[in-house]
Amino acid sequence: MPKKPLRILPLVASLLLACACGGRTASPYVEVEGAMLGTTLRIVADLPGSSAGELYAAAMRLDAEAKASMSLFDEGSLLNRLNRGETDRVDRHIAFNLRLADSIGALSGGAYDVTVAPLVEAWGFAGKERCAAPNVDSLLAFVGRDKVRIEQGRLVREDPRVRLDFNSVAKGYTVDLLARLVDSLGAENYLVDIGGEVRCRGVNSRGTAWRVGIETPFDGNMTDGEYLRKRLLMRDGGLATSGNYRRFYRDAEGRKVAHTIDPLTGRSSLSRLLSATVWAPTCAEADALATMFLAMGADRALAAAASMPGAAVYFILAAADGDDYEEYLTPAMEAMVME
Repeated sequence: MPKKPLRILPLVASLLLACACGGRTASPYVEVEGAMLGTTLRIVADLPGSSAGELYAAAMRLDAEAKASMSLFDEGSLLNRLNRGETDRVDRHIAFNLRLADSIGALSGGAYDVTVAPLVEAWGFAGKERCAAPNVDSLLAFVGRDKVRIEQGRLVREDPRVRLDFNSVAKGYTVDLLARLVDSLGAENYLVDIGGEVRCRGVNSRGTAWRVGIETPFDGNMTDGEYLRKRLLMRDGGLATSGNYRRFYRDAEGRKVAHTIDPLTGRSSLSRLLSATVWAPTCAEADALATMFLAMGADRALAAAASMPGAAVYFILAAADGDDYEEYLTPAMEAMVME
C-alpha cells in the first residue's frame, strides 16, 4: 500500500552484536531488511531467542494479512471488495481504522476523511488511470464520513458509490502491528520501519536512543538520506511524515497535482507546507495526523498544531521568498532534536 512520498530514515549502526555499553550488557540484536507493503522494511530488535529468518517470516505473514485486508492495489483485498459492494463484512483492521478516522476527522474540521477514494482514484493515485478533467463537484457528493458506518460488523453506506481509502493510515497501523509482533517475541528494545514510518522502544545496541532522520522536501528528492534536514532521538512511540514532493505529476497546463487530496475541495492540497512530521504514541495516529496537517495547508495546520497541547509536530515550509525553507517545531518535538 504505497502512499507517503517522504521517507524517515533510521540512522542505526549496521553492526548489531552483543556489546557492553556504559556498563550495560546488551542482548544480541537481530536485524532484518526486506520489502513489506510494496516498500522497504527494516527491523532491529534484541531477540536472543529468534533468528533473523524467523522474524522475517513472521513479518511476511503480517504483510500478507495487511494487504488482504486494506490494500487498494490488490483487487481481491477486503477493502476493494467492500468498495465494489461484493461484501459488507468488515474485519478488525478496517473497523479499527474507521474508528481512528473518526477521531482524527473530528480534529481536522473535515480535512481528514477516509471516504476520499473516488477523488483519489479520479486524480490517478489509486492504481487506476487518472481522469483528464475529474468532475470534482459530482464526486464530492460521495465523500463524507457521515455517509458510512459499521453496524454489527457490517459496513453500511448511504450510497453504493461511497468508497474507502486507508492509504493515509494503513502503513502506520501495520507498523504498530509489526511492533506488537516484535514485542510478543520478547524484545525489550526495537525499531521497526516500513517505508519510512517508524515505531520504536528502548535503545539501540549501543545503549542510546534510536536516531531518526527527516529528509529535506524538495521536488524530485528520491535519495535515501542524502539531504537530511533534522535528526531526532526516540525511545518510544511512532513517527510519520507526509509530503507532496515525490508522488505528484504535472497536468497539461504544467500545474502540479499531488497525491494528498483535500476532501473539502476535492483537489490537491498544495500550500507552502511541504512536509509534516508527527510523533504520537502509535504510528497509526502519527500517520493520520501527518496527512491531516498536510491536507489542511500551511495556515490551518499551524493554527491546529498550536491549539493541541503537548503535540509533537515538525513542519517544513517554503519560505515566503521561495528561496529557502522555514521550520515550525512544537516544544515537544524540539525536545527530540539532536544537538
